[in-house]
Amino acid sequence: MLRTQFEEELDKLHNQFYAMGNEVLGQINNTVQAFISHDRELAKEVIESDAKINAFEIKLEKKSLEIIALQQPVSTDLRTVITVLKATNDLERMGDHAVSIAEAAIRMKGEVRIQVVEAEIKKMGREVRRLVESALELYLNGGETEQAYELAAHDEIINQYYTSIQDLATEEIKKNPDALIAGRDYFQVISYLERIGDYAKNICEWVVYLRTGNITEL
Repeated sequence: MLRTQFEEELDKLHNQFYAMGNEVLGQINNTVQAFISHDRELAKEVIESDAKINAFEIKLEKKSLEIIALQQPVSTDLRTVITVLKATNDLERMGDHAVSIAEAAIRMKGEVRIQVVEAEIKKMGREVRRLVESALELYLNGGETEQAYELAAHDEIINQYYTSIQDLATEEIKKNPDALIAGRDYFQVISYLERIGDYAKNICEWVVYLRTGNITEL
């Protein structure tokens, strides 16, 4: 009976984590869309939705600590709870960066924009969302260590976007100095996207930890 109860509590934990992950995915999608389409209202929605993500984090932390205190899990079970705790923190950080991008979208309203740069940022945002979604699926579906390594390697694509957009924005600003203010925000936004990719890679690392008990930097 105790084992059954413990498994039920873990299921609840995973369901909450899944719901939080979906909320963060939506936030990433909306914040990039708001930035590219210059949609201040959508950007405000992203900022307001951050409270929901923070509430998820508090709820998951409380449930995880409750399981540790009351069920006293050991071995793999304990690693499972710790993994949820750590991955939840990574999701919350992603949400924070999504908010920062939304704030940039509001701040840039009326500034001279560079369309070719924003087109590349849109592509980078799509790649970031794909990595986050895949990392969540890997974790929730009980992915293997090899899959985690393969997926984490995709973060390099995001890093390449980061470098190429930096170079592109620099060249475009030289051609049009009036876009200097927008350029500052472009550099910040791609930095936020790059960090979201890093947090997605962190989730892959937690998958490896869950499987092996080893904390590995991928």
